[in-house]
Amino acid sequence: MSDRGDRHPPSAGTLRRLERASGSLATRAVARMDDDLPWFRTMPADQRSWVMLVAQAGIASLVEWCRSPDRPPRLTGGVFGAAPRELARVVPLKHTVDLIRVTVEVMDDFVDSVAEPGDADALRVAVLQFSREVAFATAHVYASFAESRGAWDARLEALVVDALVRGERTEELSGRASALGWAAMSPVTVVVGTAPPDRDAHAAIRRAARQLRSEVLVGVHADQLVVVLGGSDELEAVADRVSDEFGPGPVVTGPVVDRLDQAGDSAAAALAGLRAAPAWPGAPRPIPADALLPERALDGDPVARATLNERVAARLQAAGGEVLETVRAVLASGGNLEASARALFVHPNTVRYRLKRALELTGLSATDPRGGWTLQVALALAALDQDRSLWH
Repeated sequence: MSDRGDRHPPSAGTLRRLERASGSLATRAVARMDDDLPWFRTMPADQRSWVMLVAQAGIASLVEWCRSPDRPPRLTGGVFGAAPRELARVVPLKHTVDLIRVTVEVMDDFVDSVAEPGDADALRVAVLQFSREVAFATAHVYASFAESRGAWDARLEALVVDALVRGERTEELSGRASALGWAAMSPVTVVVGTAPPDRDAHAAIRRAARQLRSEVLVGVHADQLVVVLGGSDELEAVADRVSDEFGPGPVVTGPVVDRLDQAGDSAAAALAGLRAAPAWPGAPRPIPADALLPERALDGDPVARATLNERVAARLQAAGGEVLETVRAVLASGGNLEASARALFVHPNTVRYRLKRALELTGLSATDPRGGWTLQVALALAALDQDRSLWH
């Protein structure tokens, strides 16, 4: 196509006729959109009216541009400013291109009836050149919107993650998460660790989680990278995959909770586990926060201490003295069943039976190094608590 300077602009008479016909042309363009674009027919009335306003503003801007060919067309403010910015949110770029195409086709169809004799070619070239400018302006509008929306989303995501870490339980959390595209509110878990020193892990974590069909929020709290996962029945597998994107050191997963507004409990447990994780150098990665209960309790976590008492010490005490006495004997003997049996004056099979009962009650085996360690810490803390209660 020749440059604009190679052709004379439409005459003043043609431009006046085009200006008078702008309302009619916009109406015809919207009518054709209704006929040719199925998705346009489903749009609410207010959004369709915005499209009408943009079409009219576009024709008016075309007239102004033809009258002042040395000035660039005022498109971003003059044309797209006719509709609220929400239009860019509800109409994707591909659909907007379709709207522009239909409008240009309608104007091209009516060039001969609008232009004065001998002026049709000039008006047709002007319409085509102007449509190219509109296409560039459209791309700019959507790019600007995406940039501002991205900045707002990042800020909102940081606020949500920070609120969860601080243990907030407000109804606003679900609304804020929904604004970020979080669709499923259950189940939820939190994963914490260090951020990689040489790259931004946010994009990689989002990509990994969404490949496994999990909702995800990512934020930084103090020096920790905090990831909220939800909406998947395989959260453990998602956490395993996501942990690959963290920096060096332990990665801890909090317990699974039912709702997003309960994720603060999962985050608190995960962060407590991360603080205590150095006490278990050989811990797997990721490691559930509940697997670090003894280290967390020794580190001063009251939730871990109470949980150990409830899940371990209290259950063994309620089972009767023989079970508890046998567990203590096995721990004292370093897991030697024969030595424990001799100390208790019972048959080794009796020891085995009682240990099986303890395993059923607590999920911990006294002959397993990790299980024995957890039992030992739980019973020691329970004894300290009992001793303190005697003094008060």
